[in-house]
Amino acid sequence: MKNGQGGFTLVEIAIVLVIIGLLLGGVLKGQELINSAKVKNFATDFRNIPLFVYGYQDKYRSLPGDDASASTHVTGATTATTPAGSQGNGVINGAWNSNAATDESYLFWQHVRLAGLAAGPTSTAAADYMPKNADGGIIGITSGSNSPITGLRGTYIVCSQGVLGKFAKQLDITLDDGNTATGSLQVMANQAANQAAAVAPVATASIDEALSYTVCMGF
Repeated sequence: MKNGQGGFTLVEIAIVLVIIGLLLGGVLKGQELINSAKVKNFATDFRNIPLFVYGYQDKYRSLPGDDASASTHVTGATTATTPAGSQGNGVINGAWNSNAATDESYLFWQHVRLAGLAAGPTSTAAADYMPKNADGGIIGITSGSNSPITGLRGTYIVCSQGVLGKFAKQLDITLDDGNTATGSLQVMANQAANQAAAVAPVATASIDEALSYTVCMGF
């Protein structure tokens, strides 16, 4: 009795390989689109915050966070008290990632939200008060005089925490000069709350794409 079992033909094998190739290509393309969308979200954060600053200044002739008459300008707003006597001096004092509800940099978000410039909770005690980026890291602002990265210049500095190295490098290409240690956008080691002193930037060649970093931009 003949054995009816046979192997695959070369044509059948070729068809299977083509199908596998198409599936892998689709997966890789999908991942590429997801990564591109994340970079666009990170970039949008950096582009939007200057609009909050200038929008508030245009309305109230004061800086959000630093506004000495915040409670008068915006119903429900809290006026910063630390550092004492520094409110209204044109500087957003406090670490970019401060968690002190009396700091100007922390109250910045309440002021721009109550002014209708940004979305988010206005209670400083809310668990999700600090805005988050696409990877779940916090976003913060401070004045250039409090720059968290040595050599990073700007009237104001915006930082975004917990950004994967591969995205940090792509962000620098998108928004700056492609070098994570120079220009208006720089990268530093990932920072915990209340960064006390400026640290050195991380060079592009030293960035591990699988590790998280803090990206800061001056404007």
